[in-house]
Amino acid sequence: MGRPITDKDRQAVRRHHAAGMSRNDIARKIQRSPSTVSKLAVELGLSFDRAAEVATATAVRKADLDAQRTEMAHQLHAVAVRELGKMTQPMTYWDWGGSNHDYDERTQPEPTPADRRTMMATAGAALDRSLKLVPPKTDPGEQGRSVVGDLMAGLARDYAARHGGPPPEPDDQAETDPADADGQ
Repeated sequence: MGRPITDKDRQAVRRHHAAGMSRNDIARKIQRSPSTVSKLAVELGLSFDRAAEVATATAVRKADLDAQRTEMAHQLHAVAVRELGKMTQPMTYWDWGGSNHDYDERTQPEPTPADRRTMMATAGAALDRSLKLVPPKTDPGEQGRSVVGDLMAGLARDYAARHGGPPPEPDDQAETDPADADGQ
C-alpha cells in the first residue's frame, strides 16, 4: 500500500492546479502518482479538463497555418509574375570556354524559345501551387450572378421602403397586347 495522503498533499495539489499545472506535472512536483493527484483533484472539486484551452490553442494554430499558407501563395504568385515578366525582356547570354578560355557575352532583345519555355513552366508551376494553397473562393460567373442578385435585392428593399410592401409579382395577365399598349 502507498503512503497516506496528507493535508500537505492536498494543499500542494490545490496550489499547483491554481497555477495552471497539468496533472502529470503536479504528480512529478509532489512525487505522487498521477492517479493520486486525480483522486485528490476530485476530492477538492478540481478538474484537469482543458478542452476549451486545447480548442483555443488549436484554433490559433490553424489561423497561424492559414496565414503562412496565404503568405506562401503570395510569394509563389510573385514568382509567377516575375518569370512571366522576364519573357519579353532583353536577356544577356554568356559563354566561357574555348581553347583560350575566352569570355563572350551578348544581349538579345528576348530570351530564346527554350528559355521562354522554361520561364513559362516555372511560372505555371508557381501559379498552380499558389492556387492549391489558397484556391479562389468563387468563379467569375458566380460573382457576376451574386452582383445581379444583390442589385435585385437592393431594388426590392428600395421599393418596399417607398411603397410600404414588396413589389408585385409578375403575372400572365399583366402582359398586354402591343395594340392595347398604344391605346387602341
